Amino acid sequence: MKHFRLFGSKILCCIFAAAVVLTLSGCEQTRSSVSWFDLFDTVTTLLGYTSNKKEFSKQSALLKQDLTEYHKLYDIYHSYPDINNLKTINDNAGIAPVKVDKKIIDLILLGKELYTITNGQTNIAMGSVLSLWHDARETALKDPASAALPDRTALEEAANHIDISQVIVDEQNSTVFLQDPQMSLDVGSLGKGYATEMAIQNAEQRGLTNALLSVGGNLRAIGKKPDASWTGGIQNPWSNQQQDSLYTINLDDVSLVTSGDYQRFFIVDDKQYHHIIDPDTLAPANYVNSVSILCKHSGMADGLSTALFNMPVEEGMALIESLPDTEALWLLPDQTVQMSSGFLQWCKSAD
Repeated sequence: MKHFRLFGSKILCCIFAAAVVLTLSGCEQTRSSVSWFDLFDTVTTLLGYTSNKKEFSKQSALLKQDLTEYHKLYDIYHSYPDINNLKTINDNAGIAPVKVDKKIIDLILLGKELYTITNGQTNIAMGSVLSLWHDARETALKDPASAALPDRTALEEAANHIDISQVIVDEQNSTVFLQDPQMSLDVGSLGKGYATEMAIQNAEQRGLTNALLSVGGNLRAIGKKPDASWTGGIQNPWSNQQQDSLYTINLDDVSLVTSGDYQRFFIVDDKQYHHIIDPDTLAPANYVNSVSILCKHSGMADGLSTALFNMPVEEGMALIESLPDTEALWLLPDQTVQMSSGFLQWCKSAD
């Protein structure tokens, strides 16, 4: 799942590992599911069809192992023994390059690519700005009476330290260096989606051929169910019911990622302020209520959903139509819907 810190929310009261496996046997394959609550500060669920329960347990354990590694590598709050992660990079801003795992190098390179594609609307170097909004949100959630917006002067000063060109990646030596000592990385706009993509690709290479992975609502499907496509819903942002979906989408070897103003927010003077921060205004964007992206790569879908949320629909539509095998759906504050040219064909009602 956008421009907010990956591990800062208090959605979970504590970190713990739990897994519940439900199995329904069919004629040829077994349908199983497992959920975890200790990854990326959200709920992760894997659904899949395998030859038997034992095979699913093996596949799910290995997939969780992969996701756990990404969780630690992309953490900006905590250090771990014998691991240089994003926090290590941030702690060494302006001091020295940090040798890191290739999984961090590849994520940052994708972030730079998305920065170029989106004309800066997805920027993993915005940590200095996002931290101010994160702190304001956390304060408001703990004590609503003290809720306040970040200081505008502080935001403008922080914006002097978000130049992604000062994120220096040395692929040969596998190092990352933040030249600006006041810069920090925040990969909330694509880290969860990228981890989802890499974990499902690894699982596919290990022989998992029919599965749907959801990491906090970032959906990535491989294969199909025995009798139908995997499906995912697009939440109705104008309803008070969280399970109210406006569209059901067929997911055939594709990702579905949605950014919405209803996901994380706080209230100041009866006005709601969500977590997706426009790099131009340094405030929550207000063009749309949600944007959903369909494309093969979950990390790309994650980053694009953030970028389009920060753009007028016309600009976002032009961007999406210029990208191959990529579709988008916008839900607007006037309760109208916009779709890219090929989105409707993925809707279940279009079958």
